Amino acid sequence: MDLPSNLDCGGSKLENREVLIPNDEITESLRGRSFLRLYDFSPQELTRFLEVAQRLKKAQKMGQPHGLLAGKSLGMIFRKTSTRTRVSFEVGIYQLGGRGLYLNSDDIQLGRGESVYDTAMVLSRYLDGIMIRTFEQAEVDTLAQNATIPVINGLTDFCHPCQVLSDLFTIQEKRGRLQGLKLAYVGDGNNMAHSLMVGCSKMGVNVSIAYPPGYAPNAEVVEWAKATAQEHGSLVELTTNPYEGVAGADVIYTDVWTSMGQEAEEERRLRDFGKYQVNQKLVQSAKPDVMVMHCLPANRGQEITDEVMDGPNSIVFDQAENRLHAQKAIMALLMG
Repeated sequence: MDLPSNLDCGGSKLENREVLIPNDEITESLRGRSFLRLYDFSPQELTRFLEVAQRLKKAQKMGQPHGLLAGKSLGMIFRKTSTRTRVSFEVGIYQLGGRGLYLNSDDIQLGRGESVYDTAMVLSRYLDGIMIRTFEQAEVDTLAQNATIPVINGLTDFCHPCQVLSDLFTIQEKRGRLQGLKLAYVGDGNNMAHSLMVGCSKMGVNVSIAYPPGYAPNAEVVEWAKATAQEHGSLVELTTNPYEGVAGADVIYTDVWTSMGQEAEEERRLRDFGKYQVNQKLVQSAKPDVMVMHCLPANRGQEITDEVMDGPNSIVFDQAENRLHAQKAIMALLMG
């Protein structure tokens, strides 16, 4: 379902949309929904996001306008700061013909005690979609339950679905497939580990999570991911040995050892995670053509070395770019 090389986006908006977004039951099932967790979507629906991301990326690279959300507005609530989330969503909605509004939590009444319910009700009257990047998953869920427009989870302490959808897009772009590949995550059993397990298990990717004792991912997420992986012919494995985890891996993935809000634990975490650095020795324990990924920002010299981050196996910055294209697909399908 590639984008035709002779695409003419100078025609009507309807013709443009039909080329970029297939008009079928899967597309219809996504319209108006929120994007809170990857396990809210079927493999077919996740595949549709990936297809549309590929088409939008090609249109962008060809210089073809694709104003699928002309006249629409996205409110972007940030309780946690970010480089990639803010820039990719703000540029993405602009490239789709709409407008993004940056809403720092200190600049709106939500940061001064207004309820999430009231905020949802009011913003639904002004906007066509909301992206929120915050700490608690419950806050995102409450916002979505009370909003009458799509809500997109830009990150919580529990999961990071936009990042992992983009990661799956990047892996498929590089390898031409997802089914049967192995992704090895090395580090904290945090929101990234959760979303990687869910996304990979749904799409038939084998996933291994290597973590220090005491930093295991959420047990319910692990149980759910293992059951889902079995349905789709893949495996979810956990280990405390990073070399065992990366053996035979097509992808090595890592994240910071100390996330935002955990600064008081940094000294202890540096000690506990010392043997879980993605360095050249660890990379050599995987497949020779293994791809190295990091969701960024990176603390170079801690969870990943400069040699690996800037080395021939790294696709970190391709991965970062694809946040733009994957999130454009999310907005186009949900808000269109």
